Amino acid sequence: MSRHLAKALGLVVGVGLMAACASSSNTNSGQKFSGVTVRVVTFTGPQIAEPLQRRAPDFEKATGAKVQIITVPFSDLYQKVLTDFATKTNSYDATVFDPQWMGDYVPPGYLEDLTDRVKNDSTLQWDDIAPFFRDFSATFKGKVYTIPLDGDFQMVYYRKDLLQKDGLKAPETWQDYIDIARHFQGKDLNGDGKADYGSCLAMKRSAQSYWAWISIASAFLQSQGTKQGAFFDLNNMQPLTNNPGAAAALDVYKQLSKIGPPTQLNDDVGNSRGLFITGRCALSLDWGDIGTLAIDKTQSKVEDKVGAVILPGSKQVLDRSTGQLADCNATLCPYAVNGVNHAPFAAFGGWSGAINKASSAKVKDAAFAFLSYMSAPKQSGEDVTIGRTGFNPYRTSQFTNLDEWTKAGMSTQAANDYLGAIKSSLQSPNMVLDLRIPQSAYYQQTALDTALAQFLAGELNVNQTMNQITSQWNKKTDDLGRQAQLDSYKASLSVTK
Repeated sequence: MSRHLAKALGLVVGVGLMAACASSSNTNSGQKFSGVTVRVVTFTGPQIAEPLQRRAPDFEKATGAKVQIITVPFSDLYQKVLTDFATKTNSYDATVFDPQWMGDYVPPGYLEDLTDRVKNDSTLQWDDIAPFFRDFSATFKGKVYTIPLDGDFQMVYYRKDLLQKDGLKAPETWQDYIDIARHFQGKDLNGDGKADYGSCLAMKRSAQSYWAWISIASAFLQSQGTKQGAFFDLNNMQPLTNNPGAAAALDVYKQLSKIGPPTQLNDDVGNSRGLFITGRCALSLDWGDIGTLAIDKTQSKVEDKVGAVILPGSKQVLDRSTGQLADCNATLCPYAVNGVNHAPFAAFGGWSGAINKASSAKVKDAAFAFLSYMSAPKQSGEDVTIGRTGFNPYRTSQFTNLDEWTKAGMSTQAANDYLGAIKSSLQSPNMVLDLRIPQSAYYQQTALDTALAQFLAGELNVNQTMNQITSQWNKKTDDLGRQAQLDSYKASLSVTK
């Protein structure tokens, strides 16, 4: 994900921090890694890269290891690292990347198996990492390959003060979201005398805007629990992108493209976040970042005015046996709340660190120590409360201990609202897992993203959009082997039959 541009933090070099670093089971012998250089590649940021860059000097002082943080644009990260490892150029010793890409990195043997390392590292406190992130973001076919540094779920933010003033409730369905957005569109929401916006979404092509559409579509496409999946039919690997549920999601997406700032089709998440936290939007759909950016006194105009809820749902879902939309009932929507099917989407899954298997033993040891240090509760517990880091909560302790959140400037109520929305997503039995099969980047970042951009631009209608996505996904699946892709998809959902 892109993360909102902000000033870099100053270096925090303190006795407590040094002691925490030195206490790691991987770094407890002082300058253990003196003379070792670890090259870590991630996306340009500044989010995600910022905390790595800020904490690397402290880690070096405690362990002797020099950590170089190399950045590339998000759109290039997947292919650049994959090509580097595949050609054995090995310019990088570790990467902080999207864990859903493991389907392309693990089978060829490019990543180090970290299973034994995490078991033997007490400082990492592996069991404190929430089960979803341990079992999905970090694990591939039963083995651990990444260290979670971030937790990612899409959820909806709303101006609590505005809705309360006008007697409105937070949206339960996507139709509610549209109605609320229309209610506030064009009104002055921050008192500056200018017309503001009912909703602000990132819809720019190549800016991960496709995740917003998936967040909407999930409510229509998955209702039977996580193992049902929201992307493909588990019987034949046919895409779930050409049916009345997908069409309904496209209709919502098109309506929302017209309720917001005039620049919305060219806005990335940095733009939409900036508009929301400066008080210009009543609603937004985003990861956890807005919750912490909203308390940043240097830029926020909405401190203690923000509510957060699980993704809105739908009262109608796709009945896969008929191929039609049907009203929710106890059989079709067993996890519905008030007749509404919610399908929270774990978009991306959270930035995670992985190690190049081809690096030398000493470098791999140092790389693991650095990732362990970044993820350890002391460091990560602070970083997830700082909006500009792009890190969102992923440890159990980060949900149960409110001290860091209140210290960062959140009121107890705001912290409970924010963390509650994430917890309700994490605990949902109908959570949608992001796509994690070979060449998932093509399915989403190329085929889906292109078709959605053409749809919003008016170049394709609903049927043409669905046909184009489905055709390109099917061609890629057949090129790679339909049965092999189906097996990978089932494995990603932990479907064993």
